[in-house]
Amino acid sequence: MARTAQVEPRTGRRTAAAFAGRLFLVGALAALGACADRVVQTGSTYPADYRERHPIALTQTPAVLDVMIRGVGLDPRQRTDVAAFAARYRDGGSGALHVQVPEGGDEIGTRRTLESVRATLAAAGVPAGYLSVSGYRPANAELAAAIRLSFRQLDARVQSRCGLWPQDLGVSDAGFNLRNEQHWNHGCATQNNVAAQVADPVDLVRARTATPIDVNARLPDVRAVRAAEYPATSFPED
Repeated sequence: MARTAQVEPRTGRRTAAAFAGRLFLVGALAALGACADRVVQTGSTYPADYRERHPIALTQTPAVLDVMIRGVGLDPRQRTDVAAFAARYRDGGSGALHVQVPEGGDEIGTRRTLESVRATLAAAGVPAGYLSVSGYRPANAELAAAIRLSFRQLDARVQSRCGLWPQDLGVSDAGFNLRNEQHWNHGCATQNNVAAQVADPVDLVRARTATPIDVNARLPDVRAVRAAEYPATSFPED
């Protein structure tokens, strides 16, 4: 009986200590859970490089030209527009050159305009075999109809949209100001200008193959160096 009286108090103290430990652990987890709602994001929330925020991609986009029907074929301005459109098709068009002809309305004027379009395209280097002619019915018969020329071409386009301001550039967003990051719209206009000005969109993917050197342009410099003369070009003072 004496040994039993000594063991029972120790067991009770151990149980109380274990229960207190569990309460402390639960309280600590609850405190951490409450702090999780107040975590502040200090890292970057979007790419820092403007080329990653506003990437330029190569896409297949349609090129469209509407030729208004005036009843007498093509006037000089329209003929110039069709010839320029044919040159664009020869340079970078893919697939057929589609010609959509309106149905109904001025049938005689439509036929004359279509014949003039065919003749202008052929003169500009686009034979009839490259044309795909189809008809369409205008949604509103009262509006002026047009023969629509279209083809698909490789084009450089910015994937994101300019003019977005997800952050306030003022003092209201202290975390954004302290990180000293570029705002989201930074560089978007520059990327659009580069995409619009590039002559060949493939230049954005890889460099062009080097051409052979111009021997005639280099020989005078080589002769001048061999003769211990200054090889730079001399310009008259006047």
